[in-house]
Amino acid sequence: MNGAGSAVLDSRASSAEQCAAVSHRPGARQVLDGLLDPGSFRSWDVAPDPVDDAGYAAALERAAARSGTDEAVLTGEGGIDGRAVAVVVSEFAFLGGSIGERTADRIVAAIEEAGRRRLPLIAAPASGGTRMQEGTPAFLQMVRVTRALVRYKDLGLPYLVYLRHPTTGGVFASWGSLGHLTVAEPGALIGFLGPKVYEGLKGEPFPQGVQLAEHLREHGTVDAVLDLSGFREMASAVLAILEPCEAAVPVPSVALGSEAPESVAPGSAAKVPDPGAWASVLKTREPGRPGLWELLVHGFGRTVGLRGTGRGRLSSSVAVLLAELAGRPVVVVGHDRAAQHQGAALDAAGLAQARRGMALAESLGIPLVTVVDTPGAELSVRAEEEAIACAIADCVADLAKLSVPSVAILLGEGTGGGALALAATRWMVAAADAWLAPLPPEGASLIVQGDVDGAPRLAVSQGIGARSLAARGLVHDVVPEDGKLLENLAWAAARRLGFH
Repeated sequence: MNGAGSAVLDSRASSAEQCAAVSHRPGARQVLDGLLDPGSFRSWDVAPDPVDDAGYAAALERAAARSGTDEAVLTGEGGIDGRAVAVVVSEFAFLGGSIGERTADRIVAAIEEAGRRRLPLIAAPASGGTRMQEGTPAFLQMVRVTRALVRYKDLGLPYLVYLRHPTTGGVFASWGSLGHLTVAEPGALIGFLGPKVYEGLKGEPFPQGVQLAEHLREHGTVDAVLDLSGFREMASAVLAILEPCEAAVPVPSVALGSEAPESVAPGSAAKVPDPGAWASVLKTREPGRPGLWELLVHGFGRTVGLRGTGRGRLSSSVAVLLAELAGRPVVVVGHDRAAQHQGAALDAAGLAQARRGMALAESLGIPLVTVVDTPGAELSVRAEEEAIACAIADCVADLAKLSVPSVAILLGEGTGGGALALAATRWMVAAADAWLAPLPPEGASLIVQGDVDGAPRLAVSQGIGARSLAARGLVHDVVPEDGKLLENLAWAAARRLGFH
């Protein structure tokens, strides 16, 4: 999905120009009108308690008159394409959308009510952060809101965030950055420290364009930059995928039988032709071999892609998606072999993205499907400095402690630790020509005999092919390389997850 329909601001524009350019952006009520089904919004808000300070009380009255709201957030429930959701929406015209104790009361009450009703929660902040009139007590409300969100997410319910212009300070550093999926408004100013404060404290302007939504997308901090209608579309797609699953899928005791397609050899490799391990290695390296994206098209239903780690790291080597598999929600974490062969190294950032996907599956209580197809992790000075080995270990450890079911689809190349990082799942299904090895056969030959000539022999003796792995019980299903390879790989994965 893209942000068609909204102009992207020039990243060279000054902060003042950015603010002026987005001054037409809608307030809280307009956001609710654009996000929710017509007439579906029902407020959960109660009138806030009065404050004792006369000057502050007068400021609140002026803010209410100017904004048309009684606080800096509006909360309640409504529908998106008929699916019920809870909402927390900031009103920037009310004291800059700042968060005081009464504001936090309202946010926390909405989060808790969403949890009680088991409703997905959508937050649309636009805030300068802490309410300065209340000082440190207001500052500490960010901790309180975060704790409420942690409890909410522990219920396995989805939390989607739409960052509006501007979102800065404690709001961005708490409930604005905790979404399972995070989208930003085109041209929005989003950052930790507001540029006005930075310039006042540092005596120089903040570098231009750094705190723009588009810049954050390019650095893996937000998943997409979309106008409100685009965000509604994405939210609807996410809710449609997640709708069938209200709780974690129990780990099934799977016994594959006669229901399997004829071209799938469940639990065995006996009926799958053996192409020879070295022939398989060569076949999986062919440029036209189908990869992750073809598998998604032919084997899965709807998908919504995530971008980056959500923490300022981005790599094209790994993709993370919410997806439908046999009509059930899953998280897919896959190697993008095509991107890797075109120069996008499987780096520490890519493995951090993979861990985001693993955490997402655990948080939402839905199964994880990994797709293993890589020539191997990055080998470079940068990789060592970014602790690539530790990143691999972290992935394997995360997979080991998952409480949700997990299955790996061994699609093609499976080289070294980069493959192991996604292969350490509960089950593994494999294409007949797929393979998994500690090094590419040429690398193993260099170690064993000092040259690459022994690669074909070592591919056999090391038992790297799918049939050999199945014979040892390391691969659970082997799928022949016929015209329905991709569909049957997805079928076999779904069967292992108990979907068939």
